[in-house]
Amino acid sequence: MNVSVLGAGAFGTALAVSLAGNGPVTLWARSRDQADAMQQARENTGRLPGVSLPEALKVTDDFQMATQNRTLLLAVPMQKLRSFLNDHSDALQGRALVACCKGIELQTGLGPIAVMSDVLPDARTALLTGPSFADDIARGLPTALTLACAGTGLGESLQHDLTTANLRLYRTTDTIGAELGGALKNVMAIACGTVMGAGLGDSARAALMTRGYAEMQRFALACGAQPETLAGLSGFGDLTLTCTSDLSRNYRLGLSLGRSEAFDPSVTVEGAATAYAVVARAEEMAIDMPISRCVTGLLDGALTPDAAMAQLLARPLKEE
Repeated sequence: MNVSVLGAGAFGTALAVSLAGNGPVTLWARSRDQADAMQQARENTGRLPGVSLPEALKVTDDFQMATQNRTLLLAVPMQKLRSFLNDHSDALQGRALVACCKGIELQTGLGPIAVMSDVLPDARTALLTGPSFADDIARGLPTALTLACAGTGLGESLQHDLTTANLRLYRTTDTIGAELGGALKNVMAIACGTVMGAGLGDSARAALMTRGYAEMQRFALACGAQPETLAGLSGFGDLTLTCTSDLSRNYRLGLSLGRSEAFDPSVTVEGAATAYAVVARAEEMAIDMPISRCVTGLLDGALTPDAAMAQLLARPLKEE
């Protein structure tokens, strides 16, 4: 199958476990200690405990060996993607690169595919996104994802190679919509977690999800996305999952904000940086993003959950 997954966190490991059902897969870990421990235990005890690594999955810290395969899945955090690409540009140049992260780069306002194309213009790029938790994928539970790729030929090839017994991939050429759907839903998940953490109830969360979806569409369409993409797995599907489960790190951050509790700073929460990036870009484009602005206020400590809710409820009455 000639596929490598670069990044041995929970999601990267889960993808490698699922893909190993199709044939040999290489999983690259950043440190030799982690690679050796996973090879010996046949488990990622630190990030994905209880899931056995198939025999077809090889773990290595040798980057040159891992990047010999023709298709490389990049399971690295969004805000670290550019530095990862710069650090390994020689090995990655000209390859088929599939980003497996969700978000918008804080410094530039670019999504994963745009960042890859910016750093490595000769690379063939795609994005794997949609409603998915690492544990579900690794345990073989049915999961449907969006594969976004501007080129139809590459998209069809990747769709064939990356579909597994439990991973069903739907293809789109709307890379902007897929990028923004996966990024913006994380911002809304922080908002919904805050609502539930503050004890404002399921009705308030449902309203926030609905208005949040409208906000996602408003921003994405202004940026050139197609409306059907936002209605699909990478938009509405991912929004539904992330805003309703405490397995979501973004939702858990929101719960902490709503409860006025400390949140573990070592946990990567893509929606936090994305919220700031979205609000900045929306201001430049004169797009109304009230929920996203409230999220940045909550993150800054400038708003309390009650104040944020009061601010949203005080907005002018209008048609839906």
